[in-house]
Amino acid sequence: MVDEHDKLLPIANVGRIMKQILPPSAKISKEAKETMQECASEFISFVTGEASDKCHKENRKTVNGDDICWALSALGFDNYADAIVSDAEDDL
Repeated sequence: MVDEHDKLLPIANVGRIMKQILPPSAKISKEAKETMQECASEFISFVTGEASDKCHKENRKTVNGDDICWALSALGFDNYADAIVSDAEDDL
C-alpha cells in the first residue's frame, strides 16, 4: 500500500517554486504550501493517468513527452501543451 505522502511532490520543492514567482519580501504560510502541494500533485496525477491510459490502449509500457502533451490537450489544457512543445523545440 502506498503512503498518502508518497503521492505528493516534496513540499520544499513546491515552496521553492512558489518563492520564485512572488516578490522577495512575500511570506508563504505552511497551509498555502500544503494546499499548492496537494493541487499540483493531483494535477500531475490526473494528466499522467490520462497519458498512461492512452499508452495502455496502444499496448505500450512507457509514457513519453508526446503522451503528456496529448493528455494535456485531451483534457482541455491546450495552452500548456502548446507551451511545452514550443519550449522543447527551442531546446533543439
